[in-house]
Amino acid sequence: MKRPNVITSVLVAGFVLVCAMASSAQTVEPPYEERLIRLSEIVGSVHYLRTLCLQSDEGWRAKMQELIDLEARDPERRARFIAAFNKGYRSFASVHRKCNSVAIEAEELYRKQGLELASEIIARYGN
Repeated sequence: MKRPNVITSVLVAGFVLVCAMASSAQTVEPPYEERLIRLSEIVGSVHYLRTLCLQSDEGWRAKMQELIDLEARDPERRARFIAAFNKGYRSFASVHRKCNSVAIEAEELYRKQGLELASEIIARYGN
């Protein structure tokens, strides 16, 4: 887990692009809303697992805050994004108390899912 990972870099880049797309969002929920909610949950999971295994915060929470600030200006929508992030975080916090091979595998799987989801959102809804 301590080595730099191309998937992590691409996922972060994808997440930044999703954030940039979100800045042009209007008050009407976009057609990719459920995908963003799921991405928020994945980011919460990855944030917990990477912090657990690397013993450092790599900025996942800050990226999530950036997405919330850009995309979810409405209080109800903001609450949904926060709840999804927290759900992802807590789902692994309730199971994994220390880093082990299962936590590492879960983190890798979730990063790949997040990358695929961010790429799909960008490809389908990006300008």
